[in-house]
Amino acid sequence: MQIHRLLSCALPLFLIVAGCRPAPKSVRSVSSNTPSPLAISTLDPMAIVLSAHAGGTPLDADIRRAQQEIPGSANATPALERLGWLFVSKARVSFDPGFYKLAEQCAVAIEVRAPGSLEALLLRGHVLQNLHRFHDAEPLARRLVAERGSPFDFGLLGDVLMEQGRLAEAIAAYQRMADLNPDSQALARIAHVRALKGDLAGALQACRQATAAVNARDAEVAAWMHTRLGGYEFQAGHFEAARAACATALTLQTNYPPALLLCGRILLAETNGIGAIEPLRLAAGLNPLPEYQWAFAEALRQAGRAAEADQVEGRLLNTGASEDARTFSLFLATRRLQPSTSCELARRELLQRVDVHTHDALAWALAADHQWDEAAKESALALAEGTADARLLFHAAWIAAHRGDAASAGPLTEKANRFRQMLLPSERAKLFEVERMLASVTASGPSAVVNNK
Repeated sequence: MQIHRLLSCALPLFLIVAGCRPAPKSVRSVSSNTPSPLAISTLDPMAIVLSAHAGGTPLDADIRRAQQEIPGSANATPALERLGWLFVSKARVSFDPGFYKLAEQCAVAIEVRAPGSLEALLLRGHVLQNLHRFHDAEPLARRLVAERGSPFDFGLLGDVLMEQGRLAEAIAAYQRMADLNPDSQALARIAHVRALKGDLAGALQACRQATAAVNARDAEVAAWMHTRLGGYEFQAGHFEAARAACATALTLQTNYPPALLLCGRILLAETNGIGAIEPLRLAAGLNPLPEYQWAFAEALRQAGRAAEADQVEGRLLNTGASEDARTFSLFLATRRLQPSTSCELARRELLQRVDVHTHDALAWALAADHQWDEAAKESALALAEGTADARLLFHAAWIAAHRGDAASAGPLTEKANRFRQMLLPSERAKLFEVERMLASVTASGPSAVVNNK
């Protein structure tokens, strides 16, 4: 399976499974199962990972069983490894990054008993990646590739390189992963790379293959993959197929927030704000990240419930910077609020995450601050891979129009319109503003484009 042929790769087992989540919130707000930072630095890691675990789900029962296997075991390493990955699964389904810290302590406990353990190294690398510490994860991934070279090792390396904007290197790592085992995880990465390269049809093909190959016994992974497929179907304008993928995800994982979010976004695209309220309310209650709160507020506004929308956005303004800096920066810039804060957040994110979406966030923040030339430079970087993303294209069109570059703004607006269903209502309204500005150029000449407000 050649990736260069398949590009005519997405995220790791890890990032796919993690839902491509933004950086987790600080430890102060994580699970009550997680000891404080001071305790983590002073306690035996074994004592930390064996602390009493609450919860009534089958996954919680699996965690307790794994904990019970460890004391008195002649070789606790396999059980510790299993417990670490169960904590990873718990972090995914609960959206609580505290469980990643518990997984990390499992890796520490393994290393105490088996110095140089590659199993511990993979677990630690995965934790670092999910905490968006990509620079720290890279040397671990490179050591894994050099010393063992399993498909997951190459997947981890590709993931951390991808997030650092080193796409060619990431594709080479994914190629090795696919050569070794062309399973659903490799196919999911292929779908992601195709989407980044603007090959939506290819992304759909690979993601459909990935969902067909995924093991339904891992319900959360399968639910995430079906949600990703729904996102690509939605992007392609296949509303019914997107809805069907959401429905499948929700049968695999009841009240799965990413699937609920996508359901709400589809309804918003159909201007059914009233219908979108309940799935988005539930999704935002289960996962209060800015992306969810923002979409929920948009549904309330579309339904004419502005006062409630103001309350949701008020909470978002209080928590957004610590929950997900990049999305919060986009929200501020779209609302034309706190432009200097929006720029600062995007620049800070760019220190760790150098992908097209982070360049776009900074471009949009700079545009909100009327730094049009700098915004254009960042927007060009956001479009450099040819990604057919409505938000990237709309932002680029807005920036070009406000710089007086109607020749660029026109085609960008046309491209953005092909995927306008992916935009939130407030964003679609701004895209319409660009269209009106360009129409005024035709009537009044190029000087009518420049507004800079």
